Amino acid sequence: MARTTRTPRVDFVIVSNRLPIDAKPTADGEDQWVTSPGGLVAALQPVMAGREAAWVGWPGRADTELAPFSLDKTHYVPVSMSEQELAEHYEGMSNATIWPLYHDVIVPPEFHREWWDSYTRVNQRFAEAAASVAEQDGFVWVQDYQLQLVPQMLRGLRPDLRIGYFHHIPFPPYELFAQLPWRQEILHGLLGADVVGFQRVADASNMRQAVRRNFGYSMNKPIVRVPVDARLPRDPHAPPVTASKTREVRVDAFPISLDQAAIVEMATTDSVIARSREIREELGNPNTIFLGVDRLDYTKGISHRLKAFGELLEEGTLQASDAVFVQLASPSRERVESYRELRDDIELQVGRINGDFGHLDRPAIVYLHQNMSREEMMALYLACDVMVVTPLRDGMNLVAKEFVSARTDNKGVLVLSEFTGAADELDQALMVNPHDIDGMKEAFVAAAHMPVAEATRRMAELRATVEEHDVRRWATGFLDAVTPHTPKPRR
Repeated sequence: MARTTRTPRVDFVIVSNRLPIDAKPTADGEDQWVTSPGGLVAALQPVMAGREAAWVGWPGRADTELAPFSLDKTHYVPVSMSEQELAEHYEGMSNATIWPLYHDVIVPPEFHREWWDSYTRVNQRFAEAAASVAEQDGFVWVQDYQLQLVPQMLRGLRPDLRIGYFHHIPFPPYELFAQLPWRQEILHGLLGADVVGFQRVADASNMRQAVRRNFGYSMNKPIVRVPVDARLPRDPHAPPVTASKTREVRVDAFPISLDQAAIVEMATTDSVIARSREIREELGNPNTIFLGVDRLDYTKGISHRLKAFGELLEEGTLQASDAVFVQLASPSRERVESYRELRDDIELQVGRINGDFGHLDRPAIVYLHQNMSREEMMALYLACDVMVVTPLRDGMNLVAKEFVSARTDNKGVLVLSEFTGAADELDQALMVNPHDIDGMKEAFVAAAHMPVAEATRRMAELRATVEEHDVRRWATGFLDAVTPHTPKPRR
C-alpha cells in the first residue's frame, strides 16, 4: 500500500475506537501498516472498497501522537490516548462498566466517576477529529459502545453533517440500563445521530423505551422526535427547551453480516482445502471434531460448552478416541483483571478434562490461546464437523456466519446460542440455551450423529440465508436509511 501524508476532507468518514490497521515495526525502524483482525474490520472493508474515505480511530499505542496519513484511497486520522486514558476510557468505562452492563450483567459492572470523565474527554477528541476531516454535508458513521457520546458532540461541532451510529453489541433492557449513573448522557449522545442502528429488533426497542422513560420524547416506531434544542433534563444551566421544533431520529435494527463471496473464495483455495485435511490427520482423524472460535471473553460461554463436552465424556456418551473439541480463544483485554481470571479458569478446566479423558497422542480438548491467520481459520471451519457458537449474550456473532459461508460442501452442523443476533436469521442451526448444560449436551450428540441428508439440507438453507443477507445488504440498508434523511425541523 502506498502511503502519503495527504489528508483531504472527504464526504464519507468512519469513526471507531481502533483504526483498522496495526503498525508492525520493520528492520529499518519504519512502521508497516497491516490490516487488523476482527469482525468490525471484516464487515466494513467491503463498504470502503473503491471509495475515497477517512477512518478515525486510536492507532493502538498509548502516549503516541501520529499525524494523519493516507494509504491508497483511505485517509487515516489517528486519535491519541494517554496510558491513563487507555486505562480509564477503554479498560475502565468501556469494558468494565458498559460491556458487562450491556451483556446482562454477567459480571458486575463498576461505576467510577473518573472513568466517566475520561470517557467523555476521549469521545470529544474523536468527535473533533471526525469534524476536521469531514466534507461539508458529508456523512460520518460512528461505530459502537466506546463512542456513544460522539454523535451529539459531532452534531454540536458540525450541524451540516449526516450522522449515523451503529451499535454492535446488545443494548440492555431498561431495568439494567437504569443502573448506569450517566444513562441520560448516553441517550443524549446517541440521539445526536440521524440513524441509530442495532443488531436486533429487541435492542432498538430497548433504546426507544429508555428514551421514553428518561425524556418522554414523542415517537412513532422506529422514529423518535428529538427537540432541536434538546438538553439533559438535569442540567440546570442549559436554556429551556421550547420543543417547538423537532428532528427525526430513526432507531432501528440493521443486522450486520459479512462478505460471503470473499470467504468462499478463500475457503475454496487448494491450500486451505489441503490444510483442512492436514488438521484432521493431526487430530488423529476422529469421527467428530467440535470447534469453538471466540475471543477470550466471559460473554462467549466457553466454560459452559467445555463443561457439557466434559460431562459427555464422563458419561461415556462420547469417547475421547472418537471426538475432540478444538477451542480457539484469541487473547482479549489481558490487562483487565476479570479477563485474566477467566483465562486461568478455562485453562484449569481444560487441564482437568484432558487429565481425566485425554491420551498422550490425543487430548480430549485442543485449546489454543492465540491469534490465527484467516487461512488457518478457514481450514479449521472446513475440518470440523460441528461448529459450536454458544455465547451467553452476543450482538450478532459473525463466526457463525463465517462458518456457514465457508462450507461450500454443505457439510457440517452449527450449534448456536439463542442469545445471539445470528439466531434471528440462522434458524436451521441447532438452537441451545448455553445455561442449560443438559440441553447443550443433547445438541452436541444430535449434531455428531445427524443424518447426512438432514445436515446437508440445513446447511444449504443456512448458506442461502447468509448469501441473501450479506454485508452489502447491511451497509446499503443502513446508508439508505441515512441518505434520504435530512434533519429538517418540523413544527
